[in-house]
Amino acid sequence: MNIGYVIGESKPTFVTALASRPVSVGEYVIIDSDEGRILGLVEKSSVSSAAFADVRNFDEAAESIEIAEMNRRDKTYTAHIGILGFLDKLQRGQSIIPAVPPIPGTSIIQPTKQDLETIFSPSKEGWIKIGNLLRNQTIDACVNLDKIVSRHLGILAMTGMGKSNLVSLLTKEIAKIKGTVVIFDYHNDYTSLNIPKINVVDAKINPRLLDHEQLSEVLEIRDSANVQQRVLRMAFTNKVKESKEFWTKLEEEVEFIANSEDKKFKEYRNSAYRVQDIIDEAQRRFGEILDPDMGDPISFIKEGRANILNISELSEKQANVALAFYLQQILKDRKDASLARHGKSKKLGTYRFNSPIFVIIEEAHVFIPKEHDTGAKYWAAKIAREGRKFGMGLGIVSQRPRSVDLNVLSQMGSFAIMKIIQEDDQHQIASATESTSRELISQLTSLNVGDSIMVGQWVNLPSLVHIEEVKEKIMGGDQSAVSEWAKAEKMSEIAVESTQQLVQKDLLLD
Repeated sequence: MNIGYVIGESKPTFVTALASRPVSVGEYVIIDSDEGRILGLVEKSSVSSAAFADVRNFDEAAESIEIAEMNRRDKTYTAHIGILGFLDKLQRGQSIIPAVPPIPGTSIIQPTKQDLETIFSPSKEGWIKIGNLLRNQTIDACVNLDKIVSRHLGILAMTGMGKSNLVSLLTKEIAKIKGTVVIFDYHNDYTSLNIPKINVVDAKINPRLLDHEQLSEVLEIRDSANVQQRVLRMAFTNKVKESKEFWTKLEEEVEFIANSEDKKFKEYRNSAYRVQDIIDEAQRRFGEILDPDMGDPISFIKEGRANILNISELSEKQANVALAFYLQQILKDRKDASLARHGKSKKLGTYRFNSPIFVIIEEAHVFIPKEHDTGAKYWAAKIAREGRKFGMGLGIVSQRPRSVDLNVLSQMGSFAIMKIIQEDDQHQIASATESTSRELISQLTSLNVGDSIMVGQWVNLPSLVHIEEVKEKIMGGDQSAVSEWAKAEKMSEIAVESTQQLVQKDLLLD
């Protein structure tokens, strides 16, 4: 069906068209050129009216309504269309842009369901349904799971726009095929995810396995407390790490420094007493989190499962240390296993993860910040650079893209971008996803909950998708304050009534 014509100046990658009806941003159209049928994506759409062009007051507006209704030529529907390539090539997985721009006057026609299904709903191994095309809702939108493991994934959106729903959906689908997922859950959003093969672990830290800098962060010694840091470094010996009574031995080493008559230790005395207090306080506050007897934390991650590592009980510094440790150890294991598998290592032994693993970092702006270095940021960047060679994929999730390190963000091969309002966030996204046009970026403010722009290697073409809701996800949505207040008031009234009844009963008994 002919819906319009190319007008004005056209380019190999972009044309303007006048249409017979309003066209939606995100709608796919076919440019029926002499060289072949070209698929295009509507990136900008506008409607104008000749009758309302020079309207200056209310009365003129009211009169113009009648004029516009009588004149069938009054409305002008303009579409700015990005050219994606020849349709037949795209259906075979090849993106070939025409060398000669479509000639003005070329027809714009509506694609059939069959035209789009081959591209957006491939029935190939590794592809899973994630929702439907936003403007062509009869077409399933599928993504390639292989590409998010080999080339990484960024999920970016404002709070409440559907990030955790998408993470849950991907986790559910990977778990179905017995893949291994690890989610670092900073806000306890996924521990109640009701899917098979889920392994929920309350993340703890074994202080024996840390270096002195990591232990200092875990104990929350201030970065500026240089002498306290030095005391801890001297006290945190191999004997302490190997001792059955870890905390006792550590305190003894610190006490030795505090009470030593050796001249070189005298300047550390006051700081050593402070370190003693910090260690005592840490045992009191973090006794359930800092566990020197827990063994290797990595052993709690199960291969072929969806693993939820609940780090919500950790402070930001502790969570950073834990995250860095897990990322380092998982990468090391995957690297050793991969090298052994390809005969490039003589190292013998068994490996925890003998198949690819996908790691998802929630609140990426906390752990991979733009402004300063962290241990988690170092290992995330290393995985972003090297992980694909060893079957380790990285997913980063954030509602503040502007605060995420651009070097890591730009190495994400695929993106799901949902509603974003802040201009700084949009600029960061544009920098990280060079293939995404400014017109598409400008649509981020108008997306609804669950709508997403999908770009990168996990899709055949850029697309606007409405992501299906995961019914198994119990938590994560907005809480109703009004409902909770009403429940609290009702419980309060019940408590008052119960108290009054007990008082009356006691009076009768007296």
